[in-house]
Order: sequence, then structure tokens, then C-alpha cells
Amino acid sequence: MDRVQEWLGTAWYYIQNSAQIVTVWDVLDMAIVAFLIYKLLTFVQKTNSANVIKGIMILLVAMLLAYVMHLSVLSYLLNRIFELGIFILVILFQPEIRRILEQMGNSKLTDFMGGRQNNQDLDSAITQTVLACTDMSESRTGALIVFERSVNLDAYIKTGTIVDAAPVVELLKNIFYNKAPLHDGAVIIRDGRIAGAACMLPLSGNNNISRSLGMRHRAGIGMSERSDAVVVIVSEETGDISVAIEGMLKRGVAPETLEKLIRAELLPDDKQKKGFFSGIRSLTGSGR
Repeated sequence: MDRVQEWLGTAWYYIQNSAQIVTVWDVLDMAIVAFLIYKLLTFVQKTNSANVIKGIMILLVAMLLAYVMHLSVLSYLLNRIFELGIFILVILFQPEIRRILEQMGNSKLTDFMGGRQNNQDLDSAITQTVLACTDMSESRTGALIVFERSVNLDAYIKTGTIVDAAPVVELLKNIFYNKAPLHDGAVIIRDGRIAGAACMLPLSGNNNISRSLGMRHRAGIGMSERSDAVVVIVSEETGDISVAIEGMLKRGVAPETLEKLIRAELLPDDKQKKGFFSGIRSLTGSGR
């Protein structure tokens, strides 16, 4: 009997003996499994892979039924399909798996478990950033602003100039003024304060990105691919404001929509909190 059949047999055994007295370790075991399932569902929501997961669940149910009903041939075929499917899924979701592992390695334990620190400066930082981006959009001043979340961005902050200042409108506009020494690079905001300026960000390796997008947009998308950061980009050529989250780019964002979107993503207690695409749909009426 192969490993999958052994696992199914063990699961069926626990189902049959579920009436036994539950110990503290059983509760801990179930809590850990529930947490892992929650993280899996979160991953599915972010990667739009719900149909793939549904297919896997159907396959697992079929394998369990085949094992319980002693359907040897069907059980053997399903096991072979399952083993081959594991390798296929690893190949298909290689970028997502790598991103999750990087975020786990860079995140604090409390952040990975879902905790997040409240920051009284964050509200002001969002307001000032939106006002600065509105002015820079009108003057067609290129800008790249990163809001750090749970994934630590120290490695990228160290590539620029360390700054510890409140992100007020005048300061942000001066940083990105095209003749200023710190304009070439990104501003990284941590806990509502500017942590670094002129920071170098990784470029996206996505070959499907429009060729009309320049290095600033590719860097913003690349940063959102490698972390859970919220990245705001102002185009120097068109003045358009864009937002990159989870490797996805929303272009042509209006200032009022920009503020609502950033607040929905960054403020944990905000009643408007929602996912990236659900936030976009409710704010713009678009499913894109």
C-alpha cells in the first residue's frame, strides 16, 4: 500500500474513532491543521486558483471512496494520477510557492500568524502620500513609493539612503524632483514614516507586462511580486497613477480611488478592508 493509501487509511481510522475522548494534543493538532487550511484558502484567493483546488479536492474524495469501497484498480489509477499531479502543480505554481517561502522567511512570526501592529502615523502617511501623488501626477513627476507590510524590506532599504522622517507632501515632492539627488529610486515607508529613499527595487520577470511600461513600473511590479507591499507609481511620461499589489498592476487610478484603495489594504481596522480585486470592483465598477 503506497503512502497516499496509508494516509487515507489513517484519516478513515480517525473518522471511525472520533467518539473517543479528545485530549489537549488533539485540540492543538486540529488548531494547527485549521490554521494551515486557512493559509491555503488565503493563497487560493490571492492566486485565483480556486478551480485547481476544487479539482484536487474532488480527486481526494474519489480516492477516499475508492479506498473505503476496496476498488483496487480505480484506487491504483487515482494514486498514479495524484502522484503525477503533485509534480505538475509544483511546476505550475513555482512562482507563487517561491513568493510564499520568501515572505515566510522575511516576515516576523506575529505577522505570519496574522497579527499586525497598529500605527497612528499610518493614517497621516496615506493622506500625505495621496496628496503628493496628486500633485506629482499633475506635474508629471515620476515617483515610486512602497508601503511595507509584514514582509521586511531592510535589504532594499539598505540599497538607498536611510531616512527617518514623516512623509509630508513637500518632502515627497522634493525627493522625486527630477534634479534632486534622491529622485532616482523608490521611497519605502515603514510604520507611517519614510525609512529609505533612492532605494533600488527588483525588476519583474513577468514577460507578459506591456512594453509601454518603463523601468519604474517594472520595479514596482517586481517589488509587489517579492513581498506583500503596496506600491504606488506615478508615470513621468503620462502622469498616470498606478498601484501594484501581489504582482498585479492597476493603472489609471484616480486620487480619490487611490486613497480608498490604500486604506483598504493597509489599515487592518478599516471597515472598508477587502482584497485587491474586490476593492477595485467596488470602487470603480470594473472587474479588471
